[in-house]
Amino acid sequence: MTTNDESHRTSGRPSISPAGAPDAPEITLRSPAELADALPYMLGFHPTDSLVMVAVHGASGRFGGRLRVGIPTATAEWEDTARQVAECLIKGSERRGGKPDGIVVFLCQDPAAGESGQRVMTRLRPLAQRLRTACGALDVPVLEALCLSGGRYWSYVCTEADPCPAEGTPLVPPGTSVMAAAATFAGLRVRGSLREIEQRMAPLGGAWAADQEEALERAAVSLVPRILDGETREEVGAQTLSLARTLLRRLTLAPPAEGGPRADDWDDALLGHDEAAAVILGLQDREIRDIAAEWMEGDEAAPALRLWRALARRCVGAYGEHAAAPLTLAGWVSWSSGDEPTARIALGLALQADAEYRFAQLLHHACNEGLDPEGLRQCLREERRRREPRRKRTAAPTRPPGRRTVQRRRPSRRPEGSGR
Repeated sequence: MTTNDESHRTSGRPSISPAGAPDAPEITLRSPAELADALPYMLGFHPTDSLVMVAVHGASGRFGGRLRVGIPTATAEWEDTARQVAECLIKGSERRGGKPDGIVVFLCQDPAAGESGQRVMTRLRPLAQRLRTACGALDVPVLEALCLSGGRYWSYVCTEADPCPAEGTPLVPPGTSVMAAAATFAGLRVRGSLREIEQRMAPLGGAWAADQEEALERAAVSLVPRILDGETREEVGAQTLSLARTLLRRLTLAPPAEGGPRADDWDDALLGHDEAAAVILGLQDREIRDIAAEWMEGDEAAPALRLWRALARRCVGAYGEHAAAPLTLAGWVSWSSGDEPTARIALGLALQADAEYRFAQLLHHACNEGLDPEGLRQCLREERRRREPRRKRTAAPTRPPGRRTVQRRRPSRRPEGSGR
């Protein structure tokens, strides 16, 4: 089989991604082992607790649209889930140019405490069978169905004539295979695991969460009546954007020394609880959020993404639904910057926070449909030029008031047990 460097779906509700360009680099996969090894490169991350389906087209086995959803914990939901995802992938592929000739299924779940990978494979077998039945009912066969668990894989399509080892087959160590080398050459990138990417946008815990929720309460008492009052709403908007720009400059002047969770610790230490609360509450206003969405490219994109992730982490306790705004902005900046896997994860989390959040719905749909974000970027650029006709596009950031220099020193760690 061959897989093109295609976009793909990576978050909450079922939807599919379009096939890639016909001239995209191709990588040939010849066995279940190579399929299992290729999965993170197809998605852009290591899936966890995930049901992944990939459409296959033509005699050469070209990969097309793909779909990812979480594995339902309740077995009673498996039949409906199988029917829905099969219909979503197959019907969506038909809309985009052709019914698949086959489907490859992956069930990815790490063993629970005291559970083996083989036990996970056995437990998920009825789900695999329901998926094969659902696809067959739509006249599309499942060509391969793999379970990935505990560093091993099993095939659900083995037969007595061609048996598979009961203990499974070890997965190759990440980054050591021919597939990894070919994917790197082709520009395919793995951004860590799904759980790790989600964790960077998950609410803080422990003492930080308690302090932040108190700050959000104070901001709500102060800001919400003013936002609802038409006479002061514009003033609140101006104050929110001014504070957000201050935080953006602060992050720009203090880049983290490394990436991942440690970088998040650095960013969290740069934002005060009251500052974060004021911006979070202000972003609940659609017009303010739309202006903030203009920080999507160039030198603004990276610090803006850091800011939106940090604010999403501050939406704790009773304010979890407020995370829809910063998560949507994080998804938008990621998509605008070419990181579609992270964009879909962020937008999926935004819809988990608020399923009716319209901006997240529109961006999630557009990203899954393979639309070019440049159209929206042009609209936002034009709106910004209209509102700020004298703005210098390459102006250097100014230092926040009272901060003469920013030391590249690790900020204080979170309190013990703060968690995420």
